[in-house]
Amino acid sequence: MSILANLRRLSIAAGLGALALSASVTPALAQSNVLKVVPNADLRLLDPVQTVTLITRMHGTLIYEALFAWDSKFESKPMMAESYTVSPDGRSYRFTLRPGLKFHDGQPVTAADVVPSLKRWITRGQVGGELGKFVKDWQIHDQRSFTLTLNEPFGLTIFLLGGTTGTLPIVMRAKDAAVDAFTPITEAVGSGPFKFNRAEWVPGSRTVYDKNTDYVPRGEPTDGLAGARLVKVDRVEYVVIPDAATQVAALSRGEVDFLDQPRIDLMPQLAKNPQVVVDTLSPLDTYAHMRPNHLVPPFNNPKARLALAASVFQPDYLNATAGDQKLWRECRSYFICGGPEGTEAGAEDFKKPNPERAKQLLAEAGYKGEPVVLLSTTEIPTIYSLSQVAAAQLKAIGINVDLQLPDWGTTVARTQKKDPASQGGWNLFVTTAGGVYAQNPLLNSNIETSCEGKNNVGWPCDEQAEKLRGQWVRTADAAQRKVALEALHRRLWEVQPTVLLGQFNPPSAWRANLKGVLKMPINIFWNIEKGS
Repeated sequence: MSILANLRRLSIAAGLGALALSASVTPALAQSNVLKVVPNADLRLLDPVQTVTLITRMHGTLIYEALFAWDSKFESKPMMAESYTVSPDGRSYRFTLRPGLKFHDGQPVTAADVVPSLKRWITRGQVGGELGKFVKDWQIHDQRSFTLTLNEPFGLTIFLLGGTTGTLPIVMRAKDAAVDAFTPITEAVGSGPFKFNRAEWVPGSRTVYDKNTDYVPRGEPTDGLAGARLVKVDRVEYVVIPDAATQVAALSRGEVDFLDQPRIDLMPQLAKNPQVVVDTLSPLDTYAHMRPNHLVPPFNNPKARLALAASVFQPDYLNATAGDQKLWRECRSYFICGGPEGTEAGAEDFKKPNPERAKQLLAEAGYKGEPVVLLSTTEIPTIYSLSQVAAAQLKAIGINVDLQLPDWGTTVARTQKKDPASQGGWNLFVTTAGGVYAQNPLLNSNIETSCEGKNNVGWPCDEQAEKLRGQWVRTADAAQRKVALEALHRRLWEVQPTVLLGQFNPPSAWRANLKGVLKMPINIFWNIEKGS
């Protein structure tokens, strides 16, 4: 039976179980001013500085704020910052906070909270670590003002401080910011427009965010993540419904209001419902990728990672994930085809799968059939479908695949481990990344190959690639930047920090009575109001 036939069989089985599971969602959930959201995954990790997992970034964006935020054009605009100035030499940034900022516990937000929060974000590495390479020192002047001094000018400073890519540059209380950057905080007290309701949090079932009635929005119009964050509902409730068919049935009946990532093959059913809107919200495609653990065999050997790339037939992955070819495209750019930096340089020999070459590379890497743990979950249909395809294609080149399917929270926690798979670690997992967060070498945390072990899970290490990435970051001339980009991209295809599986633009779906749904790459729930 083909890979796609197997997936269709699984979809039918899921649909047969939908009726029994639908009892878990009752009409009582559809309260008048409560926004019921079926999220892309269950929230397990509360610390937005620990992971790039989408559900935790959504959580962080709702309850915390940052100095700046990206607008719909991805320009960084002040949020917690009332104003800032830059010294003539471009090395010194002085910030003044908006007056009246308060944490959810009632304490004021001060510069003494902001500075350690940003230090923690920088220490955690990934995108924040890029700014950290330029930081000389910090100086707190008073409760509302502080200065960041750089060793050399870095023109992307404000851009990074407003980003939602990688881990988030959010401001937390000083006592939370004092927690080691590699130890997750267990409290979730921000200053944003929503409050995390810990008392009603039931992992695996429900997450609740209440409107922060003390929040004072900015005066500018809402624009992307910037401007006024106007909360027009009393609360947002994440309702975990593992079965995709049950999710669709719940939305169709009005028992929930919003599906973050509905399964693609069920979209035609929703599109026929006049009470439902189906639309894409991201301006750039999402890309699918397979993440190897670079620390343990066999994928600590670059030849084994090249074998993975040689095994890939992207249409299988994309058909399983997106279905309708209008929603996907083959792409071998780490920086997104259709984006401003979408080169495919270096990928010329990988346009088609080459199983024999893959087998030869595995042999040269010393692979002798040892079990390879492929982590996934059944809780997220997109990731589960991708993993099914991955398991089949990897077995076809002789890899002894051990596909393990814990709940998503366990999978995320396990990917943080650097131990061998036999000791509770892992070898591979398949996931997706929003194109907005991968559109250039600075933002894409998946291609960071610094060798300090602070980069994204998988921990790729290649000093040459990092040097080339640094050249791109520091180069101002457009023509020279293009040369630097292509050199970097060729090196990335040689070392395979992560293995590209193609790109797609998944739609979301919501009830037609919702007004004010914003088009941004991360689904957020201010500005939305519920009509009758």
